[in-house]
Amino acid sequence: MKIGIYGQFYHANSEVHIQELLSLLKEAQVNFILEEGFSKIMKDNKIIGPQYTDLPTFKTLDSSFDLFFSIGGDGTILKSVNFVKNLNIPIVGINTGRLGFLSTIQKEEIKRSLTAILNKDYVISTRSLLALEISDEKHKLSSSNFALNDIVINRKNSTSMITVETWLNDQYLTAYWADGLIITTATGSTGYSMSCGGPIIAPQTDAMGLTPIAPHNLNARPLIVPSSTVLTLKVDTREDEFLVAMDSNLVSLKKETQLTIKKAPFTIDLVTLNDDSFVRTLRQKLLWGEDKRNSKH
Repeated sequence: MKIGIYGQFYHANSEVHIQELLSLLKEAQVNFILEEGFSKIMKDNKIIGPQYTDLPTFKTLDSSFDLFFSIGGDGTILKSVNFVKNLNIPIVGINTGRLGFLSTIQKEEIKRSLTAILNKDYVISTRSLLALEISDEKHKLSSSNFALNDIVINRKNSTSMITVETWLNDQYLTAYWADGLIITTATGSTGYSMSCGGPIIAPQTDAMGLTPIAPHNLNARPLIVPSSTVLTLKVDTREDEFLVAMDSNLVSLKKETQLTIKKAPFTIDLVTLNDDSFVRTLRQKLLWGEDKRNSKH
C-alpha cells in the first residue's frame, strides 16, 4: 500500500498525533510519502525525528498512490483536492483542527481508525464538484478551476451591492442584488452557504444550491437545482472588478466577464469509517442532539 500525506501547516499540540500516525504506518510496513511542503514544516518544527530524515517526498501525485491522508481541518481537505484531482485516490481526513466537518477521523482515535483503514474496513463517499469557465480570453484560470465546496461571487473594494444576473440552462432566473452569490455542492452546503441561511443538502443528493449573500431582494430565497444544471452568471458592479472564490482559490475578474458554472467531469472520494454517517456528523458537529429533551437518544 502506498499513501501520500499532506498538511498545510502545523497545528499547535498536534505533534503527538502526527508522530503516532507515522509510527503506526511504519510499524505496519506501509509505504508512506510526505508532500514536500508538509515535510519541510514537520522538520522545521522538529515534529519528525531522524528516523524520517531520508523519507521521500512528492510534489504531485500519480495513480500509484492508494490513499491520500489529509492532516488538518476541512480547509486542508479542500487543498488536497488540488493534488488528487481526477486520479480517484480516496482522501482520508484526519482532523487536527477545529470543527472538521469533512475531516471525520479524530486525532484522539488515530490508532483505531488507522487499523480499520488498513484492513479496508471503510466506505467511500463520492462527492461531486463544480467547474468554472469564463468568457474573458485574456484572463486564464489556473488548472484548479473547480471546487469541492462552493464557488462564491463577491464584491471587491466596495461596500456597495453587486448585481448577479442568473440563467439556469439558458432560462433567465433573476438578478440578485446582494453582497454576493454562493453556488454550493451538497458537500459545501454545511459551510458558507449554511451560515448565509442556505439549506443543508445530504452528500448523496445529486444537486447544487444557490444562496444569495445578504440579498436586497426581499423575495430572494436559496434555491436547489439538479447538478446537471448549467448556470450562466453576469455581474454588474460599481467597481471594475469582482471576486470569485473556488474553495480557497481566489481570482479577480473584470465585471464584463460571463461565468459558466456546471458539474465537474470528475468526482472526489472521501473515506468514511463504517460506524460514521452524515446524520451522526450533524449531531456531533452541529450539536443537533444537544436538546436535553432528546436524552433518550
